[in-house]
Amino acid sequence: MTEDNYQYACSYSELKEKSGKRIFVDDEEIAVFKVEGNVYAFSNICPHQKTHLMHEGFVEDRKLFCPVHGWSFDLQTGNISPIRKGLTTYPVKIVDGDIYIKISKKEFNW
Repeated sequence: MTEDNYQYACSYSELKEKSGKRIFVDDEEIAVFKVEGNVYAFSNICPHQKTHLMHEGFVEDRKLFCPVHGWSFDLQTGNISPIRKGLTTYPVKIVDGDIYIKISKKEFNW
């Protein structure tokens, strides 16, 4: 893990336009998409029925659509609508052609 919690995910050249890639970073299952040169990272698990297939979704009109039941999520926020949460999103950095994703350590306050 790097000091700012960004971890290597994959090479930018591994991503195809509007096509997802499933990766695992620090025990997190993440769907990574390249859209118009930008890279977006989401939880790979759809909140609807907890399917691990968001990486197989499709992108249209600045939204990511779940391949199972068609739920749509905003590319920027991961939300279903402006007032309804959806997918967890992860900050992305591109450094020297490599993609790094920021993973926040989960802490439990029991």
